[in-house]
Amino acid sequence: MIVAKNDEAKRSKLWRITFLVSTALIILIAVYILTKMFTTNPLEGSWIGEDGRYNLKVKSKGTVVVIIPEIAEETSVEVVLPYSIDKENKTVTIKMDEEELNRLAEKSDGQYTTETLQNALAPIVTSFDYSVEQERLTLVEREYGEQLTFIQE
Repeated sequence: MIVAKNDEAKRSKLWRITFLVSTALIILIAVYILTKMFTTNPLEGSWIGEDGRYNLKVKSKGTVVVIIPEIAEETSVEVVLPYSIDKENKTVTIKMDEEELNRLAEKSDGQYTTETLQNALAPIVTSFDYSVEQERLTLVEREYGEQLTFIQE
């Protein structure tokens, strides 16, 4: 035998070290996978609206980029809005950011106003119950029950 040159004590020691290292690796991998499963944001990613009114890019740091494809002539607008998520109750609340809307309106050279942006964002700036199933995000408005459906990009 090549390992430890037929020395049973050395082979036994090598076996214990190998066993401990492999056990530690298995435990670390299991902890990593469980942490990823239960601490990640289920909404994070890019979502395309089924009706074409909105596209979303949900980021992990509490911001969502709402893309409004047809607000002005042949241009789309990307509005960065804050959101909060409650994973336990499966709710998400998207909030209005007046400063961001004013900045975008000024930058548009008169193509749209702050009021136009507010009206375009009104259906999405509210609280929703969310459901993510098979790369499909369904947002159901908590107050009136209006439903928005998105497909993961």
